Amino acid sequence: MRMRARRRPHIQEQESVQFPVWQEWLAGVELAFLQISPIYWGYGIPHGDGSAVVLVPGFLGTDLYLAQFAVWLRRIGYRAFYSGIPLNADCPNLLIERNLNAAIQQANECTKGKIHLVGHSLGGALARSAAAQMPERVASVITLGAPIRGIGARASVMRAADMVRRQILERHGRGVLPACYTARCTCEFFNSLRGDFPKSVRQTAIYTKMDGILDWRVCRTGDPEVDFEVSATHIGMAFSPLVYRIVAQRLAGE
Repeated sequence: MRMRARRRPHIQEQESVQFPVWQEWLAGVELAFLQISPIYWGYGIPHGDGSAVVLVPGFLGTDLYLAQFAVWLRRIGYRAFYSGIPLNADCPNLLIERNLNAAIQQANECTKGKIHLVGHSLGGALARSAAAQMPERVASVITLGAPIRGIGARASVMRAADMVRRQILERHGRGVLPACYTARCTCEFFNSLRGDFPKSVRQTAIYTKMDGILDWRVCRTGDPEVDFEVSATHIGMAFSPLVYRIVAQRLAGE
């Protein structure tokens, strides 16, 4: 049987994209709805086999806001681990080397098997890059509204990213490349996103056309068997029952 080659993501240059942001306020509604959803309580979805799932937070986020996700994963039969990233506002390459790699190693050792990675927003790009760098340790990677094919966001988000970039250069100096935190960077983080994704790692890219933060088009791989659209806000993808259902199915191999 002829195997179809996986498409190679193209990392585009940064651009400011204007999208209506008002709907992001609905993330609070999504969180409230999650609490009463049967999916959150483990009904109507496949359960896990005790394998490990490492959660990775998005831009300017910490592991704390993924606590609901971790509770749910444990409820349906997985061992949830946090990334150990204190704040996702640093060189992505360093965050993988200093924090995410350690979390993956810990999860591997605790479960004695390959682990799953689930990353929200920029955390999804970190997860995907880490999976590409160490496919022998990772069974699957699931991205939630992650910029995996470029960097297209609201002007306010781009300004915040530029401020973070200046802080990174001041903090690390020659410890990072001059183009750090731009699509022009040639570090291992970006090179891993640009290269062919390992065939041994199952991939899933969940995106929403209601995204008020990122250009939803950069959050897809281009493979319809891998890309899944949901009706959710960008922030609310971390709390959406629709997302949780897909995550449960994909973790179970469906």
